Amino acid sequence: MCSGNNAKKLAIVLASGGLDSAVCLAEAQLEYDVALLHVNYGQRTEERELQAFNDLANHYQIDRRLVVDISYLKRIGGSSLMDSSQTVETGVPEDGAGIPSTYVPFRNAHILCIGMSWAEVIGAKALFIGAVEEDGSGYPDCREEFYQKFSAAADAGTRPETQVEICIPLIHMNKEAIVRRGLQLGAPLALTWSCYTGSEKACGVCERCHLRLRGFSQAGQTDPIDYL
Repeated sequence: MCSGNNAKKLAIVLASGGLDSAVCLAEAQLEYDVALLHVNYGQRTEERELQAFNDLANHYQIDRRLVVDISYLKRIGGSSLMDSSQTVETGVPEDGAGIPSTYVPFRNAHILCIGMSWAEVIGAKALFIGAVEEDGSGYPDCREEFYQKFSAAADAGTRPETQVEICIPLIHMNKEAIVRRGLQLGAPLALTWSCYTGSEKACGVCERCHLRLRGFSQAGQTDPIDYL
């Protein structure tokens, strides 16, 4: 978690438009002026995620937005999130089942690099990402260790006067805690989109939908988005 006493300073929030990134944005809003970054990488629900990103930005009246295309990740391949010939797993992976096909190889490193470049240009002091280790499907780039080491690399690879803190406020939370925190902060959870496959209505069966629905249920709440 970022250190406090950062009022009036600028932070970049990496916002996919999903539940986690919306709650991360709500956290950042408490202490920072915010700029929003969204990345299109050829994912199945790219247009729907971009809509959610803009809906969140409009809700918080954030004008400083950057949308970046890195669809070269789709050309590289290796993930069912981008390759329609692969099947997206349903349900929540069991312990020991390995990393699911939805993992996009080293995606978060690409996104963080873009965020750090933009932060150095606009003078942001923090870079927020809604990574979750405990409910992160075993993705290696959702581990706290990865962000600690990325932060060290960023310090080594930027100007001496550049001081950007990597903030991962949700890293040790599960979906129930994230839902509860989002409601506590008044985050517009109805504007978010988490489904890996559907764009009109959420499928309700993919891993991301299962985690999201379980989180709302455990929090004693009804998910406000539509499902098939």
